[in-house]
Amino acid sequence: MTGLKTEHFVSFDDTQLAVHRIGSGQPFVLLHGLFSSSDMNWIKWGHAETIAAAGYELFMLDFRVHGVSEAPHDSAKYPQNVLVRDVAALVDHLALDEYVLGGFSLGARTSLHAVAQGVLHPQRLIIGGMGTAGLGDWTKRSAHFLRVIDEFDTIGREDPAYFSRQFLKSQGVDRVAARMLLQTLPDMDLAMLGKVAMPTLVVCGDEDRDNGSAAELAALLPGATYVEVPGTHMSSVTKPELGKAIAEWLRETE
Repeated sequence: MTGLKTEHFVSFDDTQLAVHRIGSGQPFVLLHGLFSSSDMNWIKWGHAETIAAAGYELFMLDFRVHGVSEAPHDSAKYPQNVLVRDVAALVDHLALDEYVLGGFSLGARTSLHAVAQGVLHPQRLIIGGMGTAGLGDWTKRSAHFLRVIDEFDTIGREDPAYFSRQFLKSQGVDRVAARMLLQTLPDMDLAMLGKVAMPTLVVCGDEDRDNGSAAELAALLPGATYVEVPGTHMSSVTKPELGKAIAEWLRETE
């Protein structure tokens, strides 16, 4: 991709994290999904280029244990809500004041936790592939992935978890580090969503039910607009409509 640069910075606990940059204009911190990467969610399918063309400089973080960021095995590197702290470290590192924040799935969840807890204060927010269950009932979803990690070598094709197993395998996920990371992600009290008052886009695949109802989530956010794009949780990120929906909403809310 023309103009794409990858850099590393040191997070709050000296973990080296990768950030991929493209475009120019208003800063936009963009976060990927669980066991995916910036490349898989945003770069490979053209979304980053589409959003950058709308007048934004994208800073796409690879979470720890993901992409080309470090995956430490030291349990001290996994405090509660560690990903929120990593995103805050990136915002500090870049010295951002006015910026857009958003992500898909785990990235959306992390963004909402950061804003609801008052850790970050973006001007606008993008929430992709996330519903109420992925926030308030995360423990159940996390248990699915913990099982995939723990039973990785015995999960067969007939097992409903086989697809998740294959995705982890294809992404080269460090399962030791991934297990520790999963245990840092708490459920959210949905009442906290009332604190997320900035203009927010909730965008979700029309067949995506992995994290519960995105429409219900949008209704709980005071300044939210809800948009559906084609696809399931996994396929929606491969379709151009996702990037186009984000770029269009950004233009409308400038």
